[in-house]
Amino acid sequence: MLTVDDLKVALDADAGLVKAIDGLSLAIARGETFALVGESGCGKSMTALALMRLLPDNGAVTAGTVSLAGTDVLALPESRMRAVRGGRIGMIFQEPATSLNPVMRVGDQIVEAIKAHTGLRGAAARERALHWLRKVGIPEPERRIDDYPFRLSGGQKQRVMIALTLAAEPDFVIADEPTTALDVTIQAQVLDLLRDLQREQRLGLLLITHDLAVVAGMAHRVALMYAGQIVEVAAADEFFARPLHPYAQALLRALPDAQRREQALEAITGAVPALTGTFEACRFVERCAQARDECARTVPQLLQWQGRQVRCLRYAGATPWPEKAGNDGSAAQASNAQPAANAAAAPLLRVLDLGVRFPIRSGVLQRRVGAFEAVRGVSFELFAGRTLALVGESGCGKTTTGKAIVQLLRRHAEVSGQALLAGRDLFSLHGEALRSMRRDVQIVFQDPYASLDPRMRVGEILDEGLAALCSELAPGERRERVAQLLARVGLRPDALSCYPHEFSGGQRQRIAIARALAVQPKLIVCDEPTSALDVSVQAQILNLLRELQSELGVAYLFITHNLGVVEYLADQVAVMQAGTIVEQGETQLVLREPQMPATRQLLAAVPRLPDRARI
Repeated sequence: MLTVDDLKVALDADAGLVKAIDGLSLAIARGETFALVGESGCGKSMTALALMRLLPDNGAVTAGTVSLAGTDVLALPESRMRAVRGGRIGMIFQEPATSLNPVMRVGDQIVEAIKAHTGLRGAAARERALHWLRKVGIPEPERRIDDYPFRLSGGQKQRVMIALTLAAEPDFVIADEPTTALDVTIQAQVLDLLRDLQREQRLGLLLITHDLAVVAGMAHRVALMYAGQIVEVAAADEFFARPLHPYAQALLRALPDAQRREQALEAITGAVPALTGTFEACRFVERCAQARDECARTVPQLLQWQGRQVRCLRYAGATPWPEKAGNDGSAAQASNAQPAANAAAAPLLRVLDLGVRFPIRSGVLQRRVGAFEAVRGVSFELFAGRTLALVGESGCGKTTTGKAIVQLLRRHAEVSGQALLAGRDLFSLHGEALRSMRRDVQIVFQDPYASLDPRMRVGEILDEGLAALCSELAPGERRERVAQLLARVGLRPDALSCYPHEFSGGQRQRIAIARALAVQPKLIVCDEPTSALDVSVQAQILNLLRELQSELGVAYLFITHNLGVVEYLADQVAVMQAGTIVEQGETQLVLREPQMPATRQLLAAVPRLPDRARI
């Protein structure tokens, strides 16, 4: 058993000592998958780092024990901890691109782990590394063992990370968001691989994630974490069939799918609090729709209720509290129904035979020796006030298609075909005509932290586009529009003077959306705008996009691999494979009755919640 008892971790921050983990207890047996779920900032990854004794310099364990087969891991000297870290407890990190050494060949990194934790050396160690590369499904392992990480795809890097972890033959593995940035097919392969290897090796697996559908398909037991504490523990089947904590119920209601298409998603207002000092209340009280006066005065313990564990005062008495009037657990009906396309109207955007080719260069002089065809023969139509979802595996050409339409590839690739916006061919525009077109077509990138200038304040970021593309506006008119934009995306006026790093991921994405809306475009290309967000923050962004579309009539080209989001938001869907569209049509028709093998394969790979989990 791996047992954690009353673990407490504090971080020395500017605001004082922050209780990152506050009294966490759990136990994992070999052969068991124990899922730790919750929003960003709740303490999941900090728990993993504490178990591995890899806390940041400003963090320290202040209380508790971590026992591995009777040995207190936290009491070991670092010299003995090195044998435990990797050899007894392995860890698969969230982002393999940053956790793999970029200047070492992948085979050398696996061999290094084998030498550190087993008795194998030389050719035997290299052969064991090849064995694990074959085991995790790396193609041509004899050749790829000498590749550097940058030569591998995201899914292949994650497989190498799994091979590196398991090559040391640990008893327990901590998988910290192992599939967050992967498309659904690669995610399904990685999860199947983990499941098979766990069965063969009898691994105890601590799965850390905020993807509840992945948990439903993988976990034996589930622990829901909030503000450094576990607030509910249950067997996976029981957790999804009958979640007890209001936080668990709200998270399940925040998940987008076809059944909630006509509703606003449950958006949990606020964020996970960073706790300093003494907190004399339930930690979820400020965000809880079912809170009572007692919740603001009392710190709840982890209570037993009908064989379940839940940290909520409503289960402290003989009978649970009744639901508040008007709170039936369902999301409010959406008042922002999307307008139907007028059959007689011309499409806002018509893409005809789009092709994108990237030159391949070689030699000292970087002469062109060929070309890679990333997109070929792509055609579709998009009407004003409608959403077209572009879906497919990573590398199929979705993002390249979006960037080509927004004219971001002119210097790097050859773009052919036509993209007609209200009858004007975007690819034929240059100079002032191209600048004018940018008022009508904007893009929201996947990572707002990378796409927002960290040296500019929010007010400057929003004003920059207006000053460049709306020169007819006076400075006072620009300031007024910027203030209106902030209010429209749900941010406070004082955000104008803040820098991007001062906001959460969801707030940064709201700023990126406000920047795209600043010039009042007719079309917005949304490139994976919710892929790295918690389900509660994702719900806020999706609700916002629906509201803005209803108010402004803007059209969305929505690039994603999240088919739940497609079911909820999109009117039409186009499925891409190897640079071409293989199937397209009305969303419900394509997803309910797919005609092409690529579409059926994509749908089969999507993790789903059990039907009984619909709250």
